[in-house]
Amino acid sequence: MNEELARSVVLVRAIETTDQKREILSDDDRRYANRTARELAQWQASETKGPATSEHFLQQRSEQVIKKLSQRHPAFAAFAKRAPGLHATAWLLPLLALVLGGALDRITDPHRVDLLSAPLLAIVGWNLLVYLVMLVWLCIPKAGTTRVRAAWIRHLSVGKGAMPRKMPHALSSGLYAFMADWALLSARLNGARLSRTMHLSAALFAVGALASLYARGMLSQYGAGWESTFLNAAQVHDVLAILFWPAITVFGLQGFTLADVQALHFAAGRPAAAVDGARWVHLYAATLLLLVVLPRLVFAGFAAARAAMLKRRFPLDLDQPYFRQLNDAAGGEAGMLRVLPYSFTVDEARSRGLEAVAAQLLGERARVRLLPPVAYGADPAAILRTIDHPRDPGVTSTALLFSLAATPEKEAHGAFIAQAAGTLAQRVVVLLDESAFSSRTPDPQRVRDRVELWREFCVFHGAEPTIVNLLAPPAPAKGEGA
Repeated sequence: MNEELARSVVLVRAIETTDQKREILSDDDRRYANRTARELAQWQASETKGPATSEHFLQQRSEQVIKKLSQRHPAFAAFAKRAPGLHATAWLLPLLALVLGGALDRITDPHRVDLLSAPLLAIVGWNLLVYLVMLVWLCIPKAGTTRVRAAWIRHLSVGKGAMPRKMPHALSSGLYAFMADWALLSARLNGARLSRTMHLSAALFAVGALASLYARGMLSQYGAGWESTFLNAAQVHDVLAILFWPAITVFGLQGFTLADVQALHFAAGRPAAAVDGARWVHLYAATLLLLVVLPRLVFAGFAAARAAMLKRRFPLDLDQPYFRQLNDAAGGEAGMLRVLPYSFTVDEARSRGLEAVAAQLLGERARVRLLPPVAYGADPAAILRTIDHPRDPGVTSTALLFSLAATPEKEAHGAFIAQAAGTLAQRVVVLLDESAFSSRTPDPQRVRDRVELWREFCVFHGAEPTIVNLLAPPAPAKGEGA
């Protein structure tokens, strides 16, 4: 699934899941979209002489829904066609950097090459600092995105935050939900694009500075020299020897001695030496090429390749309940929810509740396979190895079922959740049944506190829980599909 299709699918998902009261899309609208998408997906597949896939179905369905909403709400049509934010930045910023780099000589003395040129030293120093920060950032496993970078990525994802006027409240809520979802889902892709732009801009800024040096040298006679209040000739020689060592080593350029540096000192009232200007221009140019232009182009190339890969194969999790329900509506194979209770016996009434939960997660035709309960404190690796070997391809998801009445324990419940999330091949969901705890706890605040305790516990061990009441399961969807 490419980025464009994923964006349409996520947009439709946000609208449908937000529109719980069917104010924007009625059940008839959704059924019509499903039927039309099924037929179009089959035609599309027949043209390619392949089977109709869920991707074909999602593409056709999202197009149908967006087309219908665009006809009803012109403001939505404008939103759906809105280009990603900062789209022009990808080429404007590098171009601006090239122009600024070319104008660098305007802020320096155009007739002399300063061996301690502050602008050129600043370019080299800044880029070396960036490389160091990137290296340190890579060594921090949980390093997050900086606030400024996150703001840029949000702009790249959804563009303007302003919502079109004259739209129903329910539709506006759906679009806000989409912008939040899409900013999160496309963060990796847009982060790669932002990295590509920034590295390319840095490289072109240095290229502009190089071009200005040589362009000025074609029309003027550079005089080389240096001056410093705090550094003597020996110290300047040491600094320049380190700075120009890569260029001299790689390109075999003419080096310099301490006597050369001493001879180039700007004595009081003495004009800049009009000799050897070309040598120092070449040294600075080669240094910028090796330390700035080439590394930045390599980084930009990696970022561009990563962005192209993510654009072509956008990482959208199709195992989520919304997509499972659509797969059911598309006529795909019915899903199976394998339920593994932990220290919890499921009676007949709660077993019926599990069927309703499975229908909500995997579609109306979903089936349930209830396994014997796992004893408290049992070895999670041994238990999971037994139930998952051999692996059953018919199982769509595995649900770990806990009772909210139990107090979560790291060595028991936590170890089981972490082991299941790390070893089971199928998608793992955690179900927390509140039926027993709610029936014996009249205080709603205690129930909420216990739910929050379990939620934080599950998230800490790598799973987002779903709270269910198996004695009062959710009502099945009114219509076909989501």
